[in-house]
Amino acid sequence: MENPQAQASAMRDRRPDALGSLKVLPDELICTILEYLSPRDVARLACVSSVMYIFCNEEPLWMSLCVNKADGPLQYEGSWKKTTLHLENVPDELKEGHRKSLHFDGFNSLFLYRRLYRCHTTLGGFSFDGGNVERKELISLEEFYNQCDERKPVLLTGLADTWPARRTWTIDQLSIKYGDTAFRISQRSPKKISMKFRDYVSYMNLQHDEDPLYIFDDKFGETAPSLLNDYSVPQLFQEDFFEVLNREERPPFRWIIIGPERSGASWHVDPALTSAWNTLLCGRKRWALYPPGRVPLGVTVHVNEEDGDVHIETPSSLQWWLDFYPLLADGDKPIECTQLPGETIYVPSGWWHCVLNIETTVAVTQNFVNSKNFEYVCLDMAPGYRHKGVCRAGLLALDEDSFQDIQMNRICDAEDLSYPDLTRKEKRVKMQKPTEPSDHKTINNSASRGYILQKQGFSYDIDFLSTFLDKERDHYNFPWSSGCCIGQREMRGWLSRLWVGKPEIRELIWKGACLALNAEKWLDCLVEICSFHNLPPPTDDERLPVGMGSNPVYLLADCVVKIFVEGGLESSMYSLGTELEFYSILRASKSPLKNHIPEVLANGILYLENGTYKIAPWDGKGVPKVIRTCNLIAEKCKEDGFSFGVWRKEQFECRTARLSINEPMNSAGRTTIWPFIITKRCKGKIFAEIRDALFWEDALNLASFLGKQLHNLHLLPSPPLDMQSISDTAQRVKFSFPNGGMGDIPGESEIPQEWEIFISTLTARKRNIKSRLTHWGDPIPKTLIQKVDEYIPDDLTKLFGAYQDENGLNKICKDCSWLHTDIMDDNIYVELDGVGYCSSGNVADAHLVENGSANGCSDGGNDKSWHPSYILDFSNLSIGDRIYDLIPIYLDVFKGDSGLLKHFLESYRLPLLRKMHGLIEDGEKYIRLSYHAMCYCILHEENILGTIFSMWKELRTASSWEEVEQSVWGELNNYRGGASHS
Repeated sequence: MENPQAQASAMRDRRPDALGSLKVLPDELICTILEYLSPRDVARLACVSSVMYIFCNEEPLWMSLCVNKADGPLQYEGSWKKTTLHLENVPDELKEGHRKSLHFDGFNSLFLYRRLYRCHTTLGGFSFDGGNVERKELISLEEFYNQCDERKPVLLTGLADTWPARRTWTIDQLSIKYGDTAFRISQRSPKKISMKFRDYVSYMNLQHDEDPLYIFDDKFGETAPSLLNDYSVPQLFQEDFFEVLNREERPPFRWIIIGPERSGASWHVDPALTSAWNTLLCGRKRWALYPPGRVPLGVTVHVNEEDGDVHIETPSSLQWWLDFYPLLADGDKPIECTQLPGETIYVPSGWWHCVLNIETTVAVTQNFVNSKNFEYVCLDMAPGYRHKGVCRAGLLALDEDSFQDIQMNRICDAEDLSYPDLTRKEKRVKMQKPTEPSDHKTINNSASRGYILQKQGFSYDIDFLSTFLDKERDHYNFPWSSGCCIGQREMRGWLSRLWVGKPEIRELIWKGACLALNAEKWLDCLVEICSFHNLPPPTDDERLPVGMGSNPVYLLADCVVKIFVEGGLESSMYSLGTELEFYSILRASKSPLKNHIPEVLANGILYLENGTYKIAPWDGKGVPKVIRTCNLIAEKCKEDGFSFGVWRKEQFECRTARLSINEPMNSAGRTTIWPFIITKRCKGKIFAEIRDALFWEDALNLASFLGKQLHNLHLLPSPPLDMQSISDTAQRVKFSFPNGGMGDIPGESEIPQEWEIFISTLTARKRNIKSRLTHWGDPIPKTLIQKVDEYIPDDLTKLFGAYQDENGLNKICKDCSWLHTDIMDDNIYVELDGVGYCSSGNVADAHLVENGSANGCSDGGNDKSWHPSYILDFSNLSIGDRIYDLIPIYLDVFKGDSGLLKHFLESYRLPLLRKMHGLIEDGEKYIRLSYHAMCYCILHEENILGTIFSMWKELRTASSWEEVEQSVWGELNNYRGGASHS
């Protein structure tokens, strides 16, 4: 007879004793917490108890740890734990003890069981019908536009029949030809992981993952160019407005997709509300799709209130099909289809879709912008958050007040739209996820209720969706979403190129520009400025702002109008005021720099008063009456002084630097007052538009020209120092910092007063340097972010070598100079040698198009020689360290070419660092110009490091900042006019 006590002991649940206080946590939460630990900490935790051993040896956990740690090439070692230990460089002899797993009874977990089932399930036995997505064969372009485009998904057959890829894109043939080629892997990790195709095939055959690694490579055309010859874009999808951008500028748009069964794409809406086509070459895919605004069950949509960034939380595609799909009532189910080899599916703008690979598949897909979805793409790039939430989640994205503002022919049930979380900065829209079987009815009702709400009021119509734009937010003043598929400057340049290159669809482009840029508002401003200064009204060619600048800029027949908007009113006033002060000093000097700066024709302030535009001329001196009412300057200002000159601008920037990364500067009246300047239109072309047409001699001439002009700029006398202003600022800075102190500047008395604000600004940026770099994120390596405090000096005055001379005067080892701070490729004009200027006044002549005709010169071509003529845009002027000006020139204009930097310095011929006085701890690094430049890159207000690690990709694995410094700025240390020391 069996012992009852022994039997009871065998059945006893070991969970309470093994987990202790953690026993109150559900298994899912414990597993989630473990993913935040390091691999070594997980290994240690596995030794704590039997249940923790079980949790800590789960393969999905080690997969997560490995993916989060891996960066770059990855080789699967047969299990995720072995792969992670390999990445951790654990000696082989220590791995031996982990080969045999321990087993424990008395523990059950429904969560772990379900996950284990998903990891080992096969899909061959599942029944998938043909679905309810319409199939069409040999459809014409006209029929597609009339019946399908932007209306509904459709499966198209016959489009890929003639592609070589239909025969050659099999796993075996791809392995033979591209076995050693590394392809990018899509996985829930911010890092870029790649695997050689041969290794990936081995992984596919060995793995038992719920959500297997998936080749999803947007760079396959560069990695394996011959793959592009195996297919062609179907005629139905050849209209693509992003084609006006070159390959480096346009956002990711094409992908090769390869994955085993169980892999796939979880629920999402394609980026920027673009449309897509996807052609399957081998295998079978199961698709589920919902129309715009219909959030699938189990999916959470987050829309950040500050920058409109959209983040979607969703289960894996396999988990959704197994755990969520069975809970749906027939009326709540998505439209579905099984895609077969050779078929192409079209996914319209805004449609939710989820894809599950039923077997190993190979496919190619592209996203595109055409005349049908262009306005939706522009809408998604507009500032704000509410319209982005509505586009994806429908009316569920609205709080009650916003919903009641909509004019609808129904009464809103406030209870349905009352979500406590909607009062937070991050708006959340969530459909319930299943927990226990008893909740199934509630879940079905919740899903149905959302569907009813969507049907009653939501419409994926551009006029309807645009009503949710935040009119108080302006493109030039508000944060740009990090989730946008294209940068803010690039988006402006894209619209400008479309305006020039596609005049036949300008009406459509104008609608998009009004959504994204509020172009109609800025055109109204331009018309008023032209009228006041007796300039001809803008022509149709001149209606849209040009280029990629941070403010609306208009090229007219003989002049350029720039409206200052960026950063709000206060920032705009300092930008124009400093620029006018600079021009005043330049005119009074004999500097040859004046021959290479556009002539100023007029300047003033445009403002809206009682619904009427008015203009107040302003020469930069005193404070205009309309500005006095805004209380931007507390101090009493002289009427003949530059109240918004460079020294006060320095104070303003110091205050700005003290704010947190997400805290905007307040700017009174920012939507109704705009400073502006009118300059004479330059001859030639913007360098950014013809840089690829330059010969090496042209590039050397440009480097020499910039060296000479920066020499002239840095020798220009700075305005008299307002000692009272500096003193007042020092007090404000002192009491504004949490711990007091002039930005923690030691030895305050040893710093010349003209340097105090510059150093205080750098010190303020240093205070939150780690959080800023983390906020910018990829491609800045996390390992270097953790080491940044060790690299940057605690006392920034060491960069300047402060000392007292024999007369007791405070001095430092650098010269304080005017700084342009923004000499980039779009702020330089060049002219063709020997070609006369022939301004037609047409914007098409002012922008480079593919045939080389631009900016008034119709005789372009690659066989001509170019010479630089003008430097533009002095609105970012500052005063400080000369090295600061080298950063945009070297990284943007020279693209990191050390030969051009060397040539530039040969013409520059000014000292960047004088003899260091006295002994400084670690003094060797302070006499390296490269160290100074690297510190400024790290402390820069712009994401300079993102540019550096994008240009020098090999530095993403650098072990130290010194390695980055020498690779990027090492040439500076060879400069003869640089550091001098005993």
